[in-house]
Amino acid sequence: MNGMNGDIEPRHHDLVAILDAGAQYGKVIDRKVRELCVETEILPLDTPAEYLRAKGFKGIIISGGPSSVYSEDAPKYDPGMLRLGVPVLGICYGLHLMNREFGGIVHKKTAREDGQFEIDADTSSQLFVGLKSKQNVLLTHGDSIGTVADGFRVVARSGDIVAGIEDAQRRLYGVQFHPEVDLTDQGREIMRNFLFKCSGCVGDFTMVGRELACVKEIREFIQDQRVLSLVSGGVDSAVCTALLHKAIGHERVIAVHIDNGFMRKDESLSVEESLRAIGVNLKVFHAAQTFYNAHTTIVEKLSPDATPRKRRTKPLNLTTKPEEKRKIIGDTFVRVCEEFLRSLNLSTKDVFLAQGTLRPDLIESASSIASTKADAIKTHHNDTELVRALRQQGRVIEPLKDFHKDEVRALGVELGLPQALVQRHPFPGPGLAIRVICAEEPFIGGDFKETEAALGILVNFSQAPPTQLLSRLKEGTTMDEQAILMDISMKVNLNATLLPIKSVGVQGDCRTYSYVAALSSHQPPSWPSLFSLAKLIPRVLHNINRVVFVLGSAVQHPIEDITPTLLTTGVLSTLRQCDHLAHESLRVHGQVRHVSQMPVIIVPLHFDRNPESREPSSRRSVVIRTFITADFMTGVPAVPGKDIPENVVFDMHDRLMKVPGISRIMYDLTAKPPGTTEWE
Repeated sequence: MNGMNGDIEPRHHDLVAILDAGAQYGKVIDRKVRELCVETEILPLDTPAEYLRAKGFKGIIISGGPSSVYSEDAPKYDPGMLRLGVPVLGICYGLHLMNREFGGIVHKKTAREDGQFEIDADTSSQLFVGLKSKQNVLLTHGDSIGTVADGFRVVARSGDIVAGIEDAQRRLYGVQFHPEVDLTDQGREIMRNFLFKCSGCVGDFTMVGRELACVKEIREFIQDQRVLSLVSGGVDSAVCTALLHKAIGHERVIAVHIDNGFMRKDESLSVEESLRAIGVNLKVFHAAQTFYNAHTTIVEKLSPDATPRKRRTKPLNLTTKPEEKRKIIGDTFVRVCEEFLRSLNLSTKDVFLAQGTLRPDLIESASSIASTKADAIKTHHNDTELVRALRQQGRVIEPLKDFHKDEVRALGVELGLPQALVQRHPFPGPGLAIRVICAEEPFIGGDFKETEAALGILVNFSQAPPTQLLSRLKEGTTMDEQAILMDISMKVNLNATLLPIKSVGVQGDCRTYSYVAALSSHQPPSWPSLFSLAKLIPRVLHNINRVVFVLGSAVQHPIEDITPTLLTTGVLSTLRQCDHLAHESLRVHGQVRHVSQMPVIIVPLHFDRNPESREPSSRRSVVIRTFITADFMTGVPAVPGKDIPENVVFDMHDRLMKVPGISRIMYDLTAKPPGTTEWE
């Protein structure tokens, strides 16, 4: 990350400042601008206006963020930055900040938006000139503009919500959506308009020599010492290891694959064979029992004002909390590395630790390397407290920390890695451990019954009797959305079930841990209707962040209990078989390249039990989570019949239903946001 250290030097290229307000997509803004051949510098939001003036920035972009402009802990900023005469683009939080600074009003509306929505844009605006007046964008917000500040005009709307404003005279522009992500269809063109039409950039900064820059960084960092490279078998760690080999030679690189017991079927053997095929002398260290029984110490605060305290976790195989599972696994990786080094008569003081950490990992973990204010969505195993401590000691090298997944793949091709390895679907370091939704009791909060009733009204909108709840739901939806709900409920017969489990999501740049809504039907699935509902439900019901379709017949009975589920060998064996069968189906039908990733998740739900029979919950169900993305910060599920053949989904269902102990198969309909790629 660039900063304000050192003297201010003259630049030969146009330079744009990105002021970080804590956005999950802050680094994606940086990447998008650099793709358009304009140099960037990421700075804290409170960077003094005088610094920005002296540096001669051609434009300023204020990122989104999880805060409200009215919060006591809202990020500080220098209002002078908006009065420099330099073009400013405020994104989401940046829009709110700009509007409030000039006397406008921002408030929290009943309706929030988290997902892809259509806006109406004024193409006479410099931001939208030459673009479509109707376009799909990514919206993730709760706060909205109530009154537009004097001097500004509205240049885009999403229903009743202001989606864009501008003051052309003061060269100030703001958008409620995220133009930097792929889910905004014309986002690249909007950024291009701001950079070239509003800011006058010429685009002469080309991104060349990134491989050489990585090699140079490695040589300067490692010098004459050795390095331990953790190899998972994915493209990130493979490219990292290949860079190390190129920079300092294979003699000083110790490449190790740690089998943590949570790998896919035959995964460790496949990793070993594929890496050795490209000349990597890979050592495999088996540590399944160590991981199963591992625990760690975490620091937590019971309230924002409370003093942080340390707490020892339960063993991993008895832990149900997703964040604790991730932290235990990440810290255990470090401890197992130390154990492995001792077996070689080495210590962490003798070698550096190399990781294939990417920018999205650091952003979602709220690492200060990527952002000073981002909310933690989930802790990545390569960014736990022990890893951060090693970083502070200067013992960790992460040459890919400024890269995104597609950029790493391009670098892998340049390094000569085989296509089969470069194009492999990502597989998380914690492996199948975070694809088991662990729980010992159902998640039924005080809002469960009302949420369940509201969900039923939305899905059966045309038959809903007039009630106070219906009136509230109408207040939170536009007339267009009500028309969509009416049309779907009149054409498609759907059942809605609120599931008593929690799923991790990202809504309004913040981590959420919320309910899952399940749709089902006796009719063949109407995928367009299902995906429309999957977009609308989390927008209206904020305590739902994920929607699935239950394949097979309609779900008749509510589910109010669960099958107690922990990381036992039996549960992992069942998931491993389901994962293998689902991916085998994808391969057999030639669809592997049609999706970017496909997590298979096991959940503690036993469907089709009549409450009167009092049959205990003893089975589990499986979720198929197809995911299509370019940047892995946002993405969409594969639409059957469009992105992948519908018969592939049905084939997966038939294969998985033959696995003993499986109750139902579900298909995840949720985009990211509001749902994350993984369920934990």
